[in-house]
Amino acid sequence: MIETNETASAVALGPKTKLSGKIVKITLAGALVDVGQELPCVIHISQIQKDPVNKVEDVLKPGQSVDTWVKRVKKDRIELTMIEPLGMEWGDIQPEMVVKGKVVRLETYGAFVDFGAERPGMVHVSELTRGYVKTPGEVVKEGDEIEAKVLEVNRKKKQIRLSMKAMMPEIVEEEKPAREPRERNEFREPRDARDARKPRGGKRGKKQEETYQIEDSGPKEPELTAMQIAWQMAMDRAGSKNKPVKVKTVKTTSSEQADILSRTLEKQLPTGG
Repeated sequence: MIETNETASAVALGPKTKLSGKIVKITLAGALVDVGQELPCVIHISQIQKDPVNKVEDVLKPGQSVDTWVKRVKKDRIELTMIEPLGMEWGDIQPEMVVKGKVVRLETYGAFVDFGAERPGMVHVSELTRGYVKTPGEVVKEGDEIEAKVLEVNRKKKQIRLSMKAMMPEIVEEEKPAREPRERNEFREPRDARDARKPRGGKRGKKQEETYQIEDSGPKEPELTAMQIAWQMAMDRAGSKNKPVKVKTVKTTSSEQADILSRTLEKQLPTGG
């Protein structure tokens, strides 16, 4: 906010510029003020104070010193106001911005903070600090200067939600150290050695062994001797139509086998002519 009493030729006046002066004349619509400017400066009756004014003379007197602020500048006059302008307009208030203000009222559900806007912002009891808070008075009291972050702006309802908790550093939990692996018992027998002692196969192995023994316990077919094999080959070559003679398994010596083979061939093989 600019404060000046220099002439308009030296300073370009803008809205919210503060000017101090004296009341020169009272009218039904307002008052004429001398603030050291070349253009006439006027205050409308609606701009004398926030509360309604019925008569200007009830509030202002000629020669009275007043503080005013520029409302707008026109070609033929400068319009002033005695109502201090807002430090922050609705369009200036944005979420995440940080504001400073004074606690002006406490309620069971939160604290109201004046930071220069049209309406004070409200800090809910859950946004006052970290941890549980039963009443706002446990954290702040009226008149405290505080700093808060804007959470939400509702221009239609003219509500501003603030947070003091958002200005506090986050509490970072310390990471728990990794659990150290359990030391292996040096005196414990290795697993391979334990497994080696265990019987393998169990009941299933015994059953297979018994089955194998049963299969082997039956009578075995006698193996053919060399003479028997020769006899079979001779029969095949002769192409005899007679029914093959069943070879009996007899334990004989080599000379006996030769004699039996000779007699058998004489009986079975056809003679020439």
